Amino acid sequence: MSESTVSVLPEQLRKRDQWVCWRGESRDGKPTKIPVTPGSGEFASSTDPTTWTSVKTALEYADSREADGVGFVFTDDDPIVGVDLDDCRDPETGDVDDVAQDIIERLDSYTEISPSGTGFHVLIEGELPSGRNRRGSIELYDTARFFTVTGDHLEETPNHVAHRQDALEAIHGEYVQDTDTGAKSESENRGTTSEQISTGKTVDIDVDLEDEELLEKARNASNGSKFERLWKGNTAGYESQSEADMALCCLLAFWTGGDHARVDRLFRQSGLLREKWDDVHYGDGSTYGEKTIERAIANTSEFYDPDTREGSSEASSKESESSTTENRDEPAQNHAYLVEKNRLLSDRVGDLETTLEEKDERIADLEATNEALREQLSDYQEELEHRDQASDPEVDETGPDQDDSIWTRARRFVGEDE
Repeated sequence: MSESTVSVLPEQLRKRDQWVCWRGESRDGKPTKIPVTPGSGEFASSTDPTTWTSVKTALEYADSREADGVGFVFTDDDPIVGVDLDDCRDPETGDVDDVAQDIIERLDSYTEISPSGTGFHVLIEGELPSGRNRRGSIELYDTARFFTVTGDHLEETPNHVAHRQDALEAIHGEYVQDTDTGAKSESENRGTTSEQISTGKTVDIDVDLEDEELLEKARNASNGSKFERLWKGNTAGYESQSEADMALCCLLAFWTGGDHARVDRLFRQSGLLREKWDDVHYGDGSTYGEKTIERAIANTSEFYDPDTREGSSEASSKESESSTTENRDEPAQNHAYLVEKNRLLSDRVGDLETTLEEKDERIADLEATNEALREQLSDYQEELEHRDQASDPEVDETGPDQDDSIWTRARRFVGEDE
């Protein structure tokens, strides 16, 4: 990267002394990029600022052919987030796959081609959403990692790092967390469109019951105790309140026939309601509550229908009818919750796998640092030994007869005294 190319880099990056160099090496048969400290060439750490420097110093060291390139380190003290898109570009034709193109266009910030020519690095200002940070060939960084920087700017993108929080959250939810995709698939399988869900339409089932009557049926069902606990705001047995919110919405989705607006109205009467319910959490302007209801309805494969469940049983006693209907109701409600539970567990597994990969990389970094320190210690010990020998010439002259000469001098001294 030449000096003129560096001028292409956004000022938000150039002004920060968070630069390292890197060398390509092979670990376990796989190519990897090892961060090195500009100047010394020793191992650099993405968590040790003393191993970082200015972009100018890093560039000079890379140009001396002591390293293969330069990189920018992400920290908690800067607002920079990196979006790494791998294996999405044909280096010969420049063709880009649809997913990468969509992400680049929506982020609309400084983007450059990766060293291999097969991917892109997008840099934005924002805050990385919680949850997993990688899925497939898409990975997001905001701290304790470094990005290789080539200066090979993608011309159709801005030459500055833009603030793109809403777009980042939308892309994170769509391509990394993958929540909306799962919901869409479930809704399509049962013939309900996402438009029906988002506009609050029912699933062609009219539950013509007053709210209190509907709630009473939910409380008297075989899983009524669970409904009552959630309705009162008790989250016991759930790992987070968000999970409890989803469980209650799944139950309400079943009993309301998938009526988005009614689920929302009833949930607001429950003990689980909190300020977060109306917070905008998604790039399309949707609130946390709206998305929770959408996913609950999408994951519910069967709905309570008073016409089919009660009309044909008028001759039966109310007790018998209630018992039979409620026992049939429970599997459908449990299915909806289990689908969402499975999604949350899958995300948690993905997060743990990512954490494990990061720890493995950290261990490798520490092992490399430890090896470098061992070599330095060995060199230092050798230097001390050479210094000791140089300062005491008698060490080399005594030889193997050292003990004898000492005893001879001792006897001579005793004899002289006598």
